[in-house]
Amino acid sequence: MTLMFKRTVRLRPWILLLMVGLGAVLVSSCQTLREVRSLKDVDFRIDRATNAQLAGVNLRRLESFSDLGAMDVARLTSTLSQGELPLSFTLHMEATNPESNTVSARLTQMDWTLLLDDKETVNGNFDQEVTLPPGTPTDVPIDINLDLVRFFDENLRGLVDLAASVGGEGPPTNVKLRVQPTIRTRIGPIKYPEPITVVSRDVGTQDVSN
Repeated sequence: MTLMFKRTVRLRPWILLLMVGLGAVLVSSCQTLREVRSLKDVDFRIDRATNAQLAGVNLRRLESFSDLGAMDVARLTSTLSQGELPLSFTLHMEATNPESNTVSARLTQMDWTLLLDDKETVNGNFDQEVTLPPGTPTDVPIDINLDLVRFFDENLRGLVDLAASVGGEGPPTNVKLRVQPTIRTRIGPIKYPEPITVVSRDVGTQDVSN
């Protein structure tokens, strides 16, 4: 008669903890990869500009220099004579995380450079956290200030027309924004490897810029 013995294998506590830890790391890594992939698929576009002012003159309903009143012309002329013509506005960028993504993208900050009439002007950093849920367009407002005289050699009429095309009625079709987003993940912040150039949907779609 042959006796059969079954050996019970008992794992030491530290081995169990190690296996649990490795499993957690793998799950976290997979989730992080999904988060990175989800931001890569986010569609960015320039939606509109609001609160646009040129040296204190409201540009909301301004289409060209000819729409200015006498007092506004005098004010802008006086400012330009001092060698400056400040333009300020809030540029609203719309970010859409595709509905097919399974996780929300979390935009934590974004380096940006403003291109006006294809000329590189000011740059800055957007440092607010914005959650981008799948399938829901999300507003990303960026406050921008620049002195047009620093970048454009135009007379008053030309500068006013340029500013009006940014902050007047309708989308700013002469504006592009070169951005490099950063997202928050379980292993820390991850930055886009390359900038992308965002434009208004009326003049094109998102493209990649080196």
